[in-house]
Amino acid sequence: MAARIDFPSRIGVWWTSDTWSMPDAQQAARDIEAMGYGSIFYGEAYGKETLTQAGAFLAATDRLVVGTGIANIHARDPIAAESGGRTLTALHPGRFVLGLGVSHAPLVERGRGGTYEKPLATMRDYLQRMAAVPEQIEPGVGRPARLVAALGPKMIELAGAETDGVHPYLVTPEQTRVTRDALGPDKWVVSEQAVAVGDDPDDAMSRAHSHLEIYSGLPNYRNSWLRQGFEESDMPRGGSDRLKRALVGMGDIDTVAASVTAHLDAGADHVLVQALRGNPMADPRDDLRELARALGL
Repeated sequence: MAARIDFPSRIGVWWTSDTWSMPDAQQAARDIEAMGYGSIFYGEAYGKETLTQAGAFLAATDRLVVGTGIANIHARDPIAAESGGRTLTALHPGRFVLGLGVSHAPLVERGRGGTYEKPLATMRDYLQRMAAVPEQIEPGVGRPARLVAALGPKMIELAGAETDGVHPYLVTPEQTRVTRDALGPDKWVVSEQAVAVGDDPDDAMSRAHSHLEIYSGLPNYRNSWLRQGFEESDMPRGGSDRLKRALVGMGDIDTVAASVTAHLDAGADHVLVQALRGNPMADPRDDLRELARALGL
């Protein structure tokens, strides 16, 4: 059975801290916890090892749920992922979520020197090998709670059958609703929502452009946006204005807060706020404090 997860709040934070020293990142996590957020999730694309980071964030906080969003399955074998997740679950019951994803061909092949094969089959095999890890590894703890970074219908179906749910990234609230309908009521939907807080629309659009520039060159996201109703003309590097407005909550604090709660209204169990500051590893805390007050955390 999966370990139980107790989110202190339905709103969490998505933040990349790879260029921060870990003690400074731990202090940021403590501050995020004190603001009332229920979780911190982070990616695995810039170099830091994800399970090590999770252990550091968990040790630095008391209630915050820590999630890998996502752990790249090409970065470690499934036995290491499962056993490491169980150990973190044993040490910090109810607070660790192992999010998994197939990553992207350029990152796997050029960045890691690996081989990027059929994503669905690769993920299915990985999950099956995780499930085969014997109970003697952290006996009595149960397997770590697992999410899959699923965007397409077949990956969502696999996640619903083999894991606790999905972590959709760069999706509209409408896609959160589609995902909820596909999974039914008993699986988690943990959606990410990027936001650009401020009264200057040009500055907000610039931050959204910087955020989408890399993603708009990756086929997995481009295909996801096509399924969500966008067109090829919406996908120059950095995205069209229409794509930016749909994927990034921009404007005053109330408008931004509404973009977050829209995912809850669409069926998400938990929403992760990513505060855009022009650099993915910039300090998000000023915006997060303001947003926490607006959301009543």
